[in-house]
Amino acid sequence: MITVFGSANMDLVAYVSKAPQRGETVTGREFRTIPGGKGANQAIAAARAGAKVTFLGAVGEDAFGAEMRDALAAAGVDVSLLRQVPGVSGIAHIVVDDAGGNSIIVVPGANGTISAPTSDERAVIAASQALLLQLELPMEAVIAAARAAREAGVPVILTPAPAQPLPNGLLDAVTLLIPNEHEAAGITGTATPEAAMDALLRRVDEAVITLGSEGALYGASTGERIWVPAVKVQAVDTTAAGDTFAGAFAVARAEGRDAEQALRFASTAAALSVQRPGASTSMPARAEIDAAHA
Repeated sequence: MITVFGSANMDLVAYVSKAPQRGETVTGREFRTIPGGKGANQAIAAARAGAKVTFLGAVGEDAFGAEMRDALAAAGVDVSLLRQVPGVSGIAHIVVDDAGGNSIIVVPGANGTISAPTSDERAVIAASQALLLQLELPMEAVIAAARAAREAGVPVILTPAPAQPLPNGLLDAVTLLIPNEHEAAGITGTATPEAAMDALLRRVDEAVITLGSEGALYGASTGERIWVPAVKVQAVDTTAAGDTFAGAFAVARAEGRDAEQALRFASTAAALSVQRPGASTSMPARAEIDAAHA
C-alpha cells in the first residue's frame, strides 16, 4: 500500500492561445473545473498505475470538497480518513497555453488547516510501503508526516513543489527526492543536472531530477547514475506530468522494479498524461502504461 499525505485542490483551468502578461486581458477558448492538488494528483496517479492507495488530507465543507472526495474514490483511492473541515476547499487557478505550458496560483483553503498527522493517520503511514509528500501543506505538517514514516521504517518520497527552502528536519527523513530541473537548481544553487544531483545526494539517499523533454536523471548515494530519455509526444497540457511521474515511480519501486525500470515506467505514464487536458483527468490507467511501455 502507498500512502499520500498532501493537498487536494479544485483546479480552475482556463485554456488560452497565449498566457496574458501583467496588465493584459486575453480571451480564453475553454474553462474547466477539475479535481487536483499535488497530493490528490499523486494519489490518483498511483492508484491508476496499479497500487492500493490511501489519501490523507483535508477538504472544506463546500461543493468542491464533495466533488474531490468523489473523484478520489472513483479512481480507487481510499478516502476513509480524508478530513472535512469548516470553510472552503483549496483551489488552484491554472492558465494553460497552446504550447502545453501553464502558470498556477494556489489558494490553500482547507489544506492550510493541517498541522500534523493524527494518530489514525500515523498508523496508516506506518503500515505503508511508501509515503508520498509534496509541499502544498504547511511545512510543519509535512515534516511531522515524514518523521512518522521514517520512525516506522517507511520510505519517504518527496516532490519539493511548490519550490521553497527545505529544512534539514525534513531532508533528514526523506529517502527519495523528485524535483524537476528548476526545483533542483533552486535547492542546490547549481544549474547543471549532474552537479545538482551531486549536491542533492549529500542530503538524501536517492534522487530523481525530471528534465521535461530531456528525460529524467536518477542518482543514489552509492554512486549509481541512470539517465533515461523522455518519450517523445506532442504535449497538450503539462499540468500534472510531475505528479503522474512521482505516483508511477513510487508504484514501480513498491513492486520491486529497479531504478531504470521505474524511470521508464514513470516516464511512459507522464508522457501519456501530457497528451490530455487536465490534471487528475489526464492520468493513465495501468493497462495503458503497460501497453505503451511494452
